[in-house]
Amino acid sequence: MRIHILPFIFLMLLLPCIVFSQTKPDALNSYRAGRYSEAIDICLSEILEDASNIESHVVLSWALVEAKRYEEAANWATKGRELSKYDPRLTEILAEAHFYLGNNQRALRLFQEYISYAPNGTRIATVYYFMGEIYLRLAKYRHADMAFSAALQLETMSARWWSRLGYAREMAKEYRYSLEAYRTALGLDPSLQDAARGKDRVQRKLN
Repeated sequence: MRIHILPFIFLMLLLPCIVFSQTKPDALNSYRAGRYSEAIDICLSEILEDASNIESHVVLSWALVEAKRYEEAANWATKGRELSKYDPRLTEILAEAHFYLGNNQRALRLFQEYISYAPNGTRIATVYYFMGEIYLRLAKYRHADMAFSAALQLETMSARWWSRLGYAREMAKEYRYSLEAYRTALGLDPSLQDAARGKDRVQRKLN
């Protein structure tokens, strides 16, 4: 009889764990579904339970940036880096938070750190794009050209990025190459008004 009872007892003991694992909120799933407030609440609860949970700090920082709560994102990403300084995900999202806060030099240094930590990271193309935008803000147009070009070598189908490359080249007075970039952008997205206006401006200057 004991041979039959023991497996039953084991199953009954295991059942609450199975149910809990199935019903426990998943912050990453909420984030991916665009439910940022929900993801934030879940992560804060997880950190309250375990302040050393790096994954919660990462997802929390991501969700805060998407929710445009940039100061909070910077604070939480900084706290996460105190636990794991070289986690490239925290480095990158902290850089994004500072980018949106207008802290150009701080953001640029952090994006450069990300490149050194994760030269083949999943966010590398986006990092180069953000660097291009910072260089535009700083009126370093040839640096912006190089950054946007690096981003587009990795992700060639972004019409907006091609348009921004065209703008950087236009500001650097490289009109022929600017026109090529604007035309590529419009080839990918004919409705992109920034590229259309840029193409018209450059064509007038070339004529």
